[in-house]
Amino acid sequence: MAEFVRIYEENPNPKEISKVVKVLKRGGLIIYPTDTVYGLGCDITNLKALEKVARIKGVKLDKANFSFVCHDLSNLSDYVKQIDTSVFKILKRALPGPYTFILPGSKSLPNPFKKKKTVGIRVPNNNIALEIVKQLGNPIISTSIHDEDEVLEYTTDPELILEKWDNLVDLVIDGGYGDNEASTVIDLSEDEPVVVREGKGSLEIF
Repeated sequence: MAEFVRIYEENPNPKEISKVVKVLKRGGLIIYPTDTVYGLGCDITNLKALEKVARIKGVKLDKANFSFVCHDLSNLSDYVKQIDTSVFKILKRALPGPYTFILPGSKSLPNPFKKKKTVGIRVPNNNIALEIVKQLGNPIISTSIHDEDEVLEYTTDPELILEKWDNLVDLVIDGGYGDNEASTVIDLSEDEPVVVREGKGSLEIF
């Protein structure tokens, strides 16, 4: 049975955030709100938790395209090769926001991702997600929770999410209704930005 925790986005209660962080630190899986759709996440440093997420998604961990949710751009050098000024300016302009940026991965990526040439970075404009990552002290990995219903691609109602994921995760955050539009994915790993998926984030900032 997953724990169900109500957290308000405008002013997340530090006590509740701390409860979520404890679950992550002991290798638990959480479902949490972002500025786009609800995400399934775990502590990036916990191998067993990462393997669980990969199993749920039906992918091999070393092949999985999970995003790294960061609090800001200060830890970027831990996961990403040195980027030039023009790329950094794009990131500064767009983040926090509904974008996933694909960037060249550094040699210090966590073990399961060592072979990956690129990594997806997210800094969502959502106080709940940002406070969790800030208190945890390192990124969480994230993958969207798809809905099998073709009409509703992403589940938006936290209570319905809890019903569906109750036995698969340790904690579900009710942060209010989520969006049903995923993030815009931009590949910045080559010379020119490439739009991989057009989602919620406007392309006019590029």
